[in-house]
Order: sequence, then C-alpha cells, then structure tokens
Amino acid sequence: MIVSGTTGTTREEAIDPAAAWVTFDHDLHGKSIIADTDLSPREILEIIETAAILKKLRADHVPHAWLAGRTLGLIFQHPSTRTRTAFQAGMEQLGGQAIFLGIEDLQLNRGESIEDTAAIFSRYVDGIAVRVENIGDMYELAAGATVPVFNGLTSTNHPIEALSDIFTLKERFGRLEGLKFAYLGDGNNMADSLMLACASVGVDFAFAGPEAYRPDAATVELATVLAETAGSTVSLSGDPFEAASGADAVYTDVHESMGEQVNPGKLMALAPFRVTRSVMNVAKPVAVFMHCLPLHRGQEVESEVADGPQSIIFDQAENRLHVHKAVLLQALHDERHLVIQAEG
Repeated sequence: MIVSGTTGTTREEAIDPAAAWVTFDHDLHGKSIIADTDLSPREILEIIETAAILKKLRADHVPHAWLAGRTLGLIFQHPSTRTRTAFQAGMEQLGGQAIFLGIEDLQLNRGESIEDTAAIFSRYVDGIAVRVENIGDMYELAAGATVPVFNGLTSTNHPIEALSDIFTLKERFGRLEGLKFAYLGDGNNMADSLMLACASVGVDFAFAGPEAYRPDAATVELATVLAETAGSTVSLSGDPFEAASGADAVYTDVHESMGEQVNPGKLMALAPFRVTRSVMNVAKPVAVFMHCLPLHRGQEVESEVADGPQSIIFDQAENRLHVHKAVLLQALHDERHLVIQAEG
C-alpha cells in the first residue's frame, strides 16, 4: 500500500486532505470473505493498514465517502450488536447506505430457495453481509449471489472479527511477528478463526481448554501448516497458566455460544480456564486482556480483569468498525487509487 500526503513521516500523523491519496497493492474488488483462508497473509496486512488509515481519517474528521451510491444488504439470522452496527455505520461513513433484513423478512419459510434470494438481492445491492448458523447456507447464498458476500458470523467461524483482533494487536504492539497470543476456554468459532489468523501473520497461538472442547482438529492441522510458513507456532494444552505464560495477549470468549442451550457439564469443565488475575500475572507485564464481547463477568473472566487496566475490550470493539470499513472499501470500490479530499 502506498500512502501520500501525510504531514508527518508516519501514517499515525496528521493527513493533509488536500494532497493525500492511497493506492492498494492488492485488488480485492468483488472478493467475498466467507472462509478464514479467503485472504492471503499479505491481503490481511493490507486490510489492517487500510483500517488504520480509515481510523485516522475518522478521528481527524476528514471525509472519506468513497462508497457513495453503493448499498450494502445485511441478512442476519441471529441477533447482533457490534457486527451489525460496524457494517451499517461503516457503510454510511463511507458514503453508502445499508439495508437490514432479519430472517423473518425473507421468503425462505414459504419455499423460496437461498440461491434465488441471493440472486434477487444482488440486483438491489452491491454487497451482502450475512450472519447464519450454518456456513453451508452462506456458501449456498454466495453461489447464487453476483456481488461479494461477507461473513458476519457462523457457528464455525467469524473471520472479519478475527481480522479486527489482529488489527488491535498490531495497533497495540506495533508489530505482529513474534507476539504470543493465549486463548483460554472453549475452542469455538472465535478460537478457530483467531488461530488461523494468528498463524497466517506470524503470531504464536497458544490454546488452553478441556480436551472435550478443543478447536476443530482439521483447523488445528491447517493452522499448523500456515504457522510453519509464517515462522510462528500453534500449541494446545490443558493448562491455562502454561498457555498464558509470557503471552502478549490473553483472550477468551463466552462459555455458552449463541444459540447453545445451557450445559452445566460444559460450564463446569471450562471453569478452570477462567481468565483470572493469577492467569494475567504469568503473562508479560505489558500483556492485554481481550474478549470479542458480550462477556459474562465471573464466568469466563473475573471482573477485576475485564474492568482492569490491562483490558482493551472496548478499543477492540471499536476497531471492528474500522476493519469492517476497510473490508467494504476494498471489496466494493472499483478503483485501487483513492484520493482523500476535503470538503469545500
């Protein structure tokens, strides 16, 4: 990525809107993001670089309505606070608009196929963000769509959220390679997506959880291959202190996933993997606590940690906005050279 027109020497310094322009190295126009491996490591890095620029533009109140005249459609089967808002607000901040449809607004229960729904929706919008339980339904929708499809969560993965967390790591530490990322608890969709994202960009990933609730075996195998290429490692253990030892970031997610019935046995098995002050004490002194939210204080994390000085959960949540904007911009804009212009 080439950035010109900054008044300082780095992208973190002020941008002069009269002269600034951005050129992308990779052409992501029209690209869907459904699987965690749909983006190459270099494409991941360019998205987080773009997110950093967009975050700075918003902070400096510099207009960046590069998607004016474009519309994003959202089809969500499950409730959403952060992901839906990030897509909708992000699209509008880029000058476009968003249309939301809940699953009850569709005609699927009357027999219309997912592919037909996608084909029709594609005539009205320029991209579709989707949140469904089954990733197979998302692939079926993408097969019928003629516009990019963006994964807003399935029961097996959450790739754009993982990109947001990678951006947060880079923003916090100034680098990715050589960092250690500890994930404690349930080997769920977030664990799988974060493991693959970390492995792709050179971050060591250490998981600790009960044997019965470890990440998907095929995903672990793929992540191990990606990590070998990137020079990082993937490890799994049953000891939360081993995983968190020397970590730069300690991460957890809810112990009861969305739509999952309460399972007392699972909660009991996961309880020893709660993120506590003792766990954070074995991480690096500069380590941060991360959580994709919503969280349950006292269940997967102690309140002292969630609300403590090492917690960056709200910075992390904000960064969803900037990463979602970066994904939308690069997938929906048909130019690789964008000019930042001031109003007036």
